[in-house]
Amino acid sequence: MNLSARTKVCALIGHPVEHSLSPIIQNAAFQHLGLDYVYVAFNVKPEDLGYAVLGAKSLGIHGLNVTMPHKVEVIRYLDELDGDARLIGSVNTILNSNGRLIGYTTDGIGVLNALKYAGEDPANKKIIVLGAGGASRSISFSLAKYARELVILNRTVDKAEGLAKDIACSLGIRADTVRFGKLDYSHLETELKDADIVINATSVGMKPNDEETPIKRELLHSGLTVFDIVYEPLETRLLREAKLAGAKTIDGLSMLIHQGAASFEIWTGVKAPIEVMREAALKKIRETHEVSAPQQFKG
Repeated sequence: MNLSARTKVCALIGHPVEHSLSPIIQNAAFQHLGLDYVYVAFNVKPEDLGYAVLGAKSLGIHGLNVTMPHKVEVIRYLDELDGDARLIGSVNTILNSNGRLIGYTTDGIGVLNALKYAGEDPANKKIIVLGAGGASRSISFSLAKYARELVILNRTVDKAEGLAKDIACSLGIRADTVRFGKLDYSHLETELKDADIVINATSVGMKPNDEETPIKRELLHSGLTVFDIVYEPLETRLLREAKLAGAKTIDGLSMLIHQGAASFEIWTGVKAPIEVMREAALKKIRETHEVSAPQQFKG
């Protein structure tokens, strides 16, 4: 990598970010295509978010990825929102366009492509989404367009209710097709019985708390597709126990790669090399010996 004063800088901001594979994935793509870009990660505490975004703007940083817990709060510091980001109220990608910060969301693209690759069509399915934060907003808005029934469960019920109402109102769909409830054993037991897909859009199970799970093992069954957007570790406790229950599983790496590819294309205007990004991520995972290299992902 030959850096110069002309090198365009892209970065991840979040708290924490030490676990992130995004620098590996994005830098591999830049290098493969010979683009004069570099990608780094910054740990930004919630109280410092405004300073960080305005500092990035002042420094001329070309693009940002935004991860937990900043995806909603970051909007207040931007100059403009893309249509989907405005509709959803969540941003995970920022482009610095001649000094104007434009916010986008690519999480929905990531989850839809991951489901598609796994052979899981969300059309006319009952889908449960765990969580009501920034990632959940993008995922829920995207899937509500296809699902027969969408159920949003969150520890704070008011947030789940607000998200469900936002979706029904914004998309003009029947309120009874988007429901909400508390993320607890009782609601999970009731809703999972006839569910087709469940997506963990919370941070439960992420390292260093990788022995935690949002769903008790006895509630999982073979009729489910269980999708965990956590990718550190790649095989979470939720996914391990889902496999034991005979459920189909999808981990967070595929979503990460596809949403990262969409960000890459926003920043560069160049088609992302999906396979290069995937192989870079898997190589890093193998090197750290965290999990066995999965064979099911093709981007």
